[in-house]
Amino acid sequence: MVPASAATWHGMPRQEIPWFPVVDAQACIGCELCYVTCGRGVYVMAERKVQVAHPYSCMVGCSTCALVCPTEAIRFPAREVVRRVEREHKILQVVKEEAKARRGRQDELRMRTAAEESLARFTCRTRMEIAGAFGDPHFLGQLRALIADHPVDLVNLELHVPTIKGAAENTPAFMRFDVVSTGQEDILAFLPMLRDLARRNGFVLVDETKL
Repeated sequence: MVPASAATWHGMPRQEIPWFPVVDAQACIGCELCYVTCGRGVYVMAERKVQVAHPYSCMVGCSTCALVCPTEAIRFPAREVVRRVEREHKILQVVKEEAKARRGRQDELRMRTAAEESLARFTCRTRMEIAGAFGDPHFLGQLRALIADHPVDLVNLELHVPTIKGAAENTPAFMRFDVVSTGQEDILAFLPMLRDLARRNGFVLVDETKL
């Protein structure tokens, strides 16, 4: 059975190309070197001898197994077989188009990788945790005013207070929120302003984690 990847050779049906190994059973010593070396499943072992089970799975032009065979028990057709196929079917022209398509995919992959690496260097989302007395409602107003002038927003805001009465009496509490970019921009320059606002209001920065 020919694997799907080997069913054609540069657009030409693989079974129309007479390139495959032939094993001299008498010369074969069953060392299994060809069986292990071939990465395309051409060979099987039977009764301590190697057999060609899938000849058309062989890569056209490859003869590595014959080169490594210690008893020269493996033969291939003359190289002219491949040269003739290349000439008659204009394989080199097909290869040029395949190479062009591959370069295009590689360029696309490089650009995508570069874009991902560039984005990874940005800080687009950060989780901040601060502690302090949140009884004064002016802090939330200051937060709204601060983010109004920048392409950021605060999401998943959580305020943990011991009790409502405790909050009114400025009992220490805990606030967590995510700072996110609203325009896929780096927020790194914004974070010091947020830290400064928290500090000026008497809060303590407990944790800051890039997400």
